[in-house]
Amino acid sequence: MTTSSHLRVDRSADGIAVLTLDNPDQRNAMSDEMTAAWVAAIDDLAGDRGLRAVVVTGAGTAFCSGGNTGWIASEPDAEVDHLRTRMIAFYRAWLSIRRLEVPTVAAVNGPAIGAGLCLALACDLRYAAASARLGAPFVKLGMNPGMAATYLLPNVVGEAHARDLLLTGRVVDADEALRLGLVSRVLPDEGFADQVLEVAAGIAATAPIPSRYTTLALRDGGHATFEAAVQWEALAQPVSLATADLQEGIAASREKRPPRFTGA
Repeated sequence: MTTSSHLRVDRSADGIAVLTLDNPDQRNAMSDEMTAAWVAAIDDLAGDRGLRAVVVTGAGTAFCSGGNTGWIASEPDAEVDHLRTRMIAFYRAWLSIRRLEVPTVAAVNGPAIGAGLCLALACDLRYAAASARLGAPFVKLGMNPGMAATYLLPNVVGEAHARDLLLTGRVVDADEALRLGLVSRVLPDEGFADQVLEVAAGIAATAPIPSRYTTLALRDGGHATFEAAVQWEALAQPVSLATADLQEGIAASREKRPPRFTGA
């Protein structure tokens, strides 16, 4: 385990990395220290060819309460261009998780609010604990949505639900989040972390090369057209057919045993 300011990084032998936002006294608000540690962690993971899946969660009772409001409102007299530069750097720091080519899973163990929700939306999969609450109440704080909220929310829940959530600023419970498609599954609070890790372990056990290609194919709403999907898969599938893992997967299926994929 690696511990930095307001961030814990746990690595397992099966290629899973768990990033835990660790600022529970402030409901895991995105402090300067946490942001710097996050960027360093993502840089480290991006170069790890043994990485198979990443889980993001929060310490304590919250997933992430978003940006530190004290920091957001700290320069009331600053010029707009200065503030724009500062916010873009903040967005890019946290959305850097999208650089990773492995499946990323948000384990929403508690409230995911504002930029905290956007972090969850930037992940490929989202699972919510039964007590979790999710929302993007930017307009209720007097600010325009940020951290790509106006892209990520429509991409995940569709335009109608995104307009409802962003224009009202309302916060939804886990069951409604499931109905909206904001999360894939709601799990009991008790044992939540272990259940999400089981999902991640299942992902990590799949063949790494097609897992990466499929992850990339599905990002940003998938392919723009049917033909684009056909052309992508006509290239990506032969890549996997040329791997030793394909032969192992077929053999394991015939022999009715778990496959042992190596990424080769």
